[in-house]
Amino acid sequence: MSRDTLGEFEKLVLLAILRLGPEAYGATILREIEERTGRTVTAGAVYVALRRLEKKLAVRSELGSPTPERGGRPKRFFEVTAHGLLTLRAASREWNAMVAGLDGMLERDA
Repeated sequence: MSRDTLGEFEKLVLLAILRLGPEAYGATILREIEERTGRTVTAGAVYVALRRLEKKLAVRSELGSPTPERGGRPKRFFEVTAHGLLTLRAASREWNAMVAGLDGMLERDA
């Protein structure tokens, strides 16, 4: 997979970060994906995807202030980069091109 190619779960992570804005950190990203998709998601899967997205330059992260409820550990907040947004837009265009004209097929009961 090239640096500009996104996996399905990476797309979900990017979309969750966009929805959460400045409140995007591991636990909130996990909850957002679970609530919107109905999937069970592990923290490990989220953090692996976040690391991959950072390597692909699709997200950047910053440590917040330490918090007492986390035992003095800071949260790592994530934001989608301009490159990540362009990559996500390209993935959306690809999806829409493939789905075009299949509405009736996709809406039928199996």
